[in-house]
Order: sequence, then C-alpha cells, then structure tokens
Amino acid sequence: MITNGAGQPCGLVTNIQKYTIHDGPGIRTEIFFKGCPMHCLWCSNPETLSPRQQLGVYPKKCLGVEKCGYCLKACPLGAETPIRFEEGQLQPVVMTGACRDCLACADACPAKALMVWGKKMTVDELMKVIVEDRSFYARTGGGVTLNGGEVMLQWEFAELLLQACRQAHIHTCVESALYCPPEHLERVLKYTDLLITDIKHMDTDVHKALTGVGNERILDNIRLAARMGMRMVVRTPVVPDRNNSEENIRAIAAFLRDEVGGAVIQYQLLPYRKMGTEKYETLGMPYPLGEDYKPPERAEWEARLLELKRIVREEYGVPAEAGSSQKLPV
Repeated sequence: MITNGAGQPCGLVTNIQKYTIHDGPGIRTEIFFKGCPMHCLWCSNPETLSPRQQLGVYPKKCLGVEKCGYCLKACPLGAETPIRFEEGQLQPVVMTGACRDCLACADACPAKALMVWGKKMTVDELMKVIVEDRSFYARTGGGVTLNGGEVMLQWEFAELLLQACRQAHIHTCVESALYCPPEHLERVLKYTDLLITDIKHMDTDVHKALTGVGNERILDNIRLAARMGMRMVVRTPVVPDRNNSEENIRAIAAFLRDEVGGAVIQYQLLPYRKMGTEKYETLGMPYPLGEDYKPPERAEWEARLLELKRIVREEYGVPAEAGSSQKLPV
C-alpha cells in the first residue's frame, strides 16, 4: 500500500468528481484511482493506466523556454533533465530513474502547462471531501463511487476508505473491471452496497485482443459477487467493429441470465464516444484505435443500441437499457 511522508496509508487518485449521476444511484462523489492492469483499445482515461504519478504536458499553455523556462530551472537533474523543448515547444515528459516523484517542474510552471496525474490522499483527506455533500446523498439516495483506472489495484486502501464510508452511513459503490484475485474482491465487497462492472466480450481470445487480458477471471469474479448477494450493474461499451456483434451481445445476455440471475439490477449497453484524445497527446501516447478511427453517426448507433436492448430484454429477460441515464431500481 502507498504511504505518505508520515507513513499513513494513501490512495493514488487522479480525479474527484462531485455531483455525478451516472455511476450509481442519486447524486454521488466519484473517486478515480490510478493504475489499471488492462489496456482497452477505446480507453478514454489514459492518465489512469500507469500505477505511478505522471506528468501531462499541454504545449499550447506553455509560455516557452525563452520567456519562462521555470520548469528547467526547478529540475534538480540539470543536464540530465527529461524536460525537452523542440522549436520552443514543450515535449511530453517521460518520468524515469531519478525523475520519479519529484514533480518540482509542475510546481514551478506558472501556466499549468505541466499537470501531475496522480495525487496521494489519505482516508481522512478523502472523507473530508466526501462528507461535504452528505445532504445531497440523503436527499437523492446517493453516496460515494470508487472508480479507476482499476480500484482493485489499490484494494487495501479501497477497503479502508469503504469502511470509513460505511461507518459514516454513506452508500458505497465500486466500479471495477474485476480483473483481480477473488480474495481481494471479497474483502472490498464486504463494505460495498453496489457493484458496477462490465463484460466487454465473451470470447476470451477476442477479449484479450481488445483489452490485453482474457476474461476468465472477470467472469469468475462476477459469479463470486452474485454468490455473495451483491447487487450489480453490468455494462458493455458497444464499440463498432470490435464487440458490437449481435452474437457477442447474445452471449453476454445468456451468461447474465443463466449464471448471474437476479443479482443484475440493470444491464447497460453504452455507446462508444471518441474521448480522451487530448490526454493521450499530453502523455505522448497514440490513441489505441488510431487517430483516424471515427464512430458512426448518432442516429446509426442509437438505433443499434435500441435493437440490442430489445433482444436482450425480450429474448433473455435481462433488464437491459441503452445508455446509463435510466434510473436504477431501488
């Protein structure tokens, strides 16, 4: 588990979003953890993939090395600095070796052209943020949602935070791909009121091609969560030409009907949206689906999702919805 300078357990957090309404019931505070063992081709949050702090670079904000150059002056590595300029433009920073965890350059940048992805936060620091909106949770049936990246990479800290939320009588939701050891999952789910997970493809070889890992462990953990009596929302990001075949959606629906049963309170078919491309650029990473990849027009994918929803509902009896905006059953 990560610790701070005082030796306190910490989570590495990339973002905190207040007043979210799509990742669990009611109005929620959503905590995004850093690090993910999967690399989905359509991932829109590349800043959450690495389990360590990173520097994101926004060249358009940079004042230039001649006018400013504070980042270079702040870097203790001197000539060995990983900070580079080409034709006066700040380039992506690869944090390696002695550069790790310094971040002095970002602190010195007056234009915020350097952004630190990943902040160490203790349970007390996060709870201070979470309880600020307790009145909204009470009025709407909301609470806190832990998301990623992958929450389960930081399962020990997640368990501590969820325990604190439970003690404060705050509803808890965990959103996880469930690619994790089952014993870790059991520990976390003890303090979780709702689980959100996804099934991207039922063919494990295709799943590996799309995400970097097979699906066997994921499906086993979904079965485990069902045996534990966990209420679940299951999602499929429907990506054209990758996993949007009727055959795949039918296979997922059959799995949910036959092996998970009433544990699934809603199955959501999510539209693919090309998002996060700027964040890939800040990290010097190519967009995995390719810069030229374009989704179909809204009318086309909307009709497709509605047809898949009809099939899943009428032929498999699974409570499917197109998108994530439909209210969850109480």
